[in-house]
Amino acid sequence: MPAPQYPVNLDVAGRRCLVVGGGRVAARKVAGLIACGANVTVVAPDVVAEITGAGSSVEIALRDYESGEASRYRLVIAATGDRSVDRAVAADAEAAGIWVNVADDPSACTFTLPAVHRDGAVTVAVATSGASPATAAWLRDRVAALAGPGIGDLADLLAGARRRLRREGIATEGLPWESLLDSIADTVASGDVGQARRSVTEWEADQVRAGPGAPQDAPGQVAPPGTQRSP
Repeated sequence: MPAPQYPVNLDVAGRRCLVVGGGRVAARKVAGLIACGANVTVVAPDVVAEITGAGSSVEIALRDYESGEASRYRLVIAATGDRSVDRAVAADAEAAGIWVNVADDPSACTFTLPAVHRDGAVTVAVATSGASPATAAWLRDRVAALAGPGIGDLADLLAGARRRLRREGIATEGLPWESLLDSIADTVASGDVGQARRSVTEWEADQVRAGPGAPQDAPGQVAPPGTQRSP
């Protein structure tokens, strides 16, 4: 059984990435990179309209791939649909120590791309190590539906609380974040972010009053019997 892949989020903003191929599959790869702020070069004899209209962060070279050029980029995606070309790109990238993805050819990849759902700062990624993209997309949609609306707002509220508590000298590891999330998730999903923010503010105040090492329950929750609450 092959070793599992190591999941990681890459910061490609402002970094040079290469997409070899100009069809619709390549266009989807280009769009994903642009959404994350990458500077993308597309190399292909012809490209679809989605690529030509992708904006100023995309440089298009209407020509065939040149041997060895993969080494000039931080990340490479081969999506020509021509197995020999895609494999040549992958070999060049691997020889140069560059991470490479080959569309529909997981055995030639040094990284694969998950099915992704984004909401604000939250990214849900589901992968099958390239074995079944359809399964990954199917599961992603179900996880996104389970998370429901407003998950990005939830993350923003807790990120703000974490920053403020750290400024107060409160260690944020070990605080009852899950109980706070449970107490405000439905409120955020209903669209009442203002009420959720007030609940977070109340919870923050409890943590500050308690001081380091004495996390408090979420607003409206009762401590279990026998639990000592800090004065």
